[in-house]
Amino acid sequence: MSLQQTLDTDYKSAFKAHDSASVETYRMIKSAIKNVEIDVQHELSDEETLAVLQKEVKRRRDAADAFRQGNREELAAKEDAEIALIAKYLPEQMSDEELEAIVREVATAQSATAAEFGKVMGAVMAKVKGKADGSRVTPMVKKILK
Repeated sequence: MSLQQTLDTDYKSAFKAHDSASVETYRMIKSAIKNVEIDVQHELSDEETLAVLQKEVKRRRDAADAFRQGNREELAAKEDAEIALIAKYLPEQMSDEELEAIVREVATAQSATAAEFGKVMGAVMAKVKGKADGSRVTPMVKKILK
């Protein structure tokens, strides 16, 4: 079963269970996926769908942070609940130790210096695709390239 089919099945289950918060989140996810499909003019693969889901999680994290800065904890909690629902469909994030090992491996293979930060970042992000967020990779690469 494809990721989109899984999302549809879970959406229907939430709808039948009258879980309005989940239904609303599923609708937003499905809308984001449909908008990307319209832009690229083909049905998204699971990998492309994962990229959309990751973008939606990032969008919600940013919104939750903004709400917290504005002392709107109830809206931040809503965003956090949406993140939790979407995160069920994302691959498991790798540990800091695994991430550090990959960064060290790439930096050593490229004999990288601090000036080659971008090159190392690109190679690491390609290796950890979907399993580690850029906000975790950046400080790790900076630490290793010191």
